[in-house]
Amino acid sequence: MKNIDIKIILKDGREMEATLFPEKAPESVSRFLELVKQKFYNEVIFHRVIENFMIQTGGFDENFQEKNFEKAINGEFLANGFEGNDLKHNLGTLSMARTSDPNSATSQFFIVTKASNFLDGNYAAFGKLKNRESEAVAIEISRAPTTSKNFHDDVPIEPIVIKEIIIV
Repeated sequence: MKNIDIKIILKDGREMEATLFPEKAPESVSRFLELVKQKFYNEVIFHRVIENFMIQTGGFDENFQEKNFEKAINGEFLANGFEGNDLKHNLGTLSMARTSDPNSATSQFFIVTKASNFLDGNYAAFGKLKNRESEAVAIEISRAPTTSKNFHDDVPIEPIVIKEIIIV
């Protein structure tokens, strides 16, 4: 399986380019691409941003209405018995978000903005930002002023909205 390049385009014009690694996390990449093709991520916000850690998206629209995608996938990481994924959670890594259930990932994913090795082997990394410009955008998003909203913390005060994600 060859790697796949994508572009995350924000409503404000900023962009992040990434490469997905289907050989490392085939189910995660397959789910992500399925959602991209369905335009699921269009008009979705980064709903959780933590400076020096990560930015998370894939669960809420601009009005903070939850976007549900019910079918969970298996967690492709070592702590869940999956040995094929040795990707590290360094700056720019894309990884599936989940609850405490290792097999609960659906549509939400996060982008690491500072190496977070404690996530290695515990979350399904499936991609990586391609360049410094993309990393700079992710870091910039992580520094957005935040508030609490609808029982969620670390929500940007001004919505940071994905216009679309495209396969390039």
